[in-house]
Amino acid sequence: MSLHRLRPSRVFGLALALASLTLSGTGTAIALTPHVRVNDTTRFQLFPNTKFLPCLSANGSTPRVEAEVRRGELNDTMEIQLHDFKPDLDFDLFTVQRSNQLADGSPDPSFTGSFGLAWYQSDLHTDHHGEGRARIQTILLDQIFGFDPDAALKPTNTFHVGFWFNSPRDAAACGFTGTTPFNGEHNAGPLAFITRPDARTGLGPLCTKPNTSTTPATCNP
Repeated sequence: MSLHRLRPSRVFGLALALASLTLSGTGTAIALTPHVRVNDTTRFQLFPNTKFLPCLSANGSTPRVEAEVRRGELNDTMEIQLHDFKPDLDFDLFTVQRSNQLADGSPDPSFTGSFGLAWYQSDLHTDHHGEGRARIQTILLDQIFGFDPDAALKPTNTFHVGFWFNSPRDAAACGFTGTTPFNGEHNAGPLAFITRPDARTGLGPLCTKPNTSTTPATCNP
């Protein structure tokens, strides 16, 4: 655990308790009001895989996806909201290492088809009105990573957020064939929405403390 996950109020409380123990023998009473810090909050958008927009939008509307992540003491909470989608669609939400888009929304020419390390985080569903919402609680901001010594995979961050069609059939009308591994049964459809990297750092939005002294930029955990 990194110290930044401990709120200043928690640290202050520990210091105050130690001070009380030190001063208790003197009969001196000290009344202090600790400073309480509000959790850090990060907001960002996800953007469509444009080829499949006709399979996502209802009646010509433009689907929108918004996410908010609140930093907590032990873990973080992300709420994601989907608006103006086709009704009754199912998706699978992942945090991933790479996006297939650049900061300006154009296709990343260096993208080889692999999103890198991916973590399955939640299912998503749009209701009869084309709205959807999900909440996940885990390590997200600045520290989310995985590693596998057996596969020679060193600690690897997943700072992007994306979701995939759960059923390939829902994207078939847009030309999709085959399957992808992005659901629990490993027979999902294509990418629907994903985040874009920051134009300056190249990092996904789950990194809020970039370190630009390195090339490429890294994230301060």
